[in-house]
Amino acid sequence: MTLFQLLIVAVIQGITEFLPVSSSGHLILLPSLTGTPDQGLAIDVAVHVGTLLAVILYFWADVRIAAHGLTRLARRKVDTQGAFLALCLITATIPAVLVGFAIKVTGLDEAMRSVAVIGWTMLIFGLVLYWADMRGPTVRTAERWTIKDAALMGLAQCLALIPGTSRSGITITAARALGYEREGAAKLSMLMSIPVIIASGVVLSVDVVGQANWAVLRDAIIAAAFAFVAALGALVLMMRLLRSVSFTPYVIYRVILGVGLLIWAYT
Repeated sequence: MTLFQLLIVAVIQGITEFLPVSSSGHLILLPSLTGTPDQGLAIDVAVHVGTLLAVILYFWADVRIAAHGLTRLARRKVDTQGAFLALCLITATIPAVLVGFAIKVTGLDEAMRSVAVIGWTMLIFGLVLYWADMRGPTVRTAERWTIKDAALMGLAQCLALIPGTSRSGITITAARALGYEREGAAKLSMLMSIPVIIASGVVLSVDVVGQANWAVLRDAIIAAAFAFVAALGALVLMMRLLRSVSFTPYVIYRVILGVGLLIWAYT
């Protein structure tokens, strides 16, 4: 791939991974809209690594607490803040891992990679996000996360396996519907992304092993670096904007894109 193509793929992945607009949907659409070849699994893994490093860096304090908590969980003890956070993250991740594995084994992931599917999910789940953001109470902070809410958000996260839904979008929607304020909803969604991105990267890496060469490795490193910068910038911007702006701008973007894709798909 050329440097420009790597930049485009990495920036799209980096920006859309955490904004509630669907990274998978945009990456699937990229070849169709631009006529460029698919970036391949190695680049997919690389940009996932880049976004993973960005979210870990941004939420390092919480990640460190959860990492220490894992050692307590390993001893079957949930007696610290970190252990409870780690337990919530594991609870929220299990549904997506199980459903994702089932979808991959059955081949449904390829069947859902269509412009029409992405158009409908962009539109429908964008409107659902708007409803939850406008109607959901803002009475709970991320520090008041519960196992029950983690399970419910984890079940909602399964819907993100449909391209165009948006992992961050659907988990933020669930959090807002459960009464978490905007910054807290976004924070929980971002923390939930860490184990999911790791699991996704491991699955993709299995398919890549044995296919890589120096040229692919070089492209992967470049893509990961670009994705890291783009993802970190998107995280910083979104979390700052949420102090004064709702999720409506993302909803408007989703609706416009969704309607445009449906017109394209059916005409």
